[in-house]
Amino acid sequence: MPAKPLFTGLVFDDNDQLVETTTVGTEPCYVVDDDGFKRHIPSEQVDRQVLNKFRELIEGHEEILGEQALKMLGQDDIFTRAIYIEQFKNIDKQFDQLLEIGYPEEIRTYMGMTGFKVIINHHGEVIEVKQPGLIADEE
Repeated sequence: MPAKPLFTGLVFDDNDQLVETTTVGTEPCYVVDDDGFKRHIPSEQVDRQVLNKFRELIEGHEEILGEQALKMLGQDDIFTRAIYIEQFKNIDKQFDQLLEIGYPEEIRTYMGMTGFKVIINHHGEVIEVKQPGLIADEE
């Protein structure tokens, strides 16, 4: 079970209002105001939808992402390359770990400063993930 909502401070309702977070028992939740009724949506339900959107962007581009990660790190050996590419191919395992440990506050702050936003409806369905600066696929 996640420690806290992964995208705290980055989730908005379909009226562009920031969604609050809380814990119900031991389960972290996003709280959506549905005309005065506070709907508590398990954060993992929303967070996994967003992570699945990330996975869709990664799929088919593992080689390129691995190469770019190596360039950023200044690494260029075949073994490190294989490790990075394998990590991208097994991204679901990485996401499970991310849900357990969460994003550091600095990462969420940076994401918010870049305009990253998750829009959900009162059922917790992700309507849109806004990622400014993302280059659209030409297909």
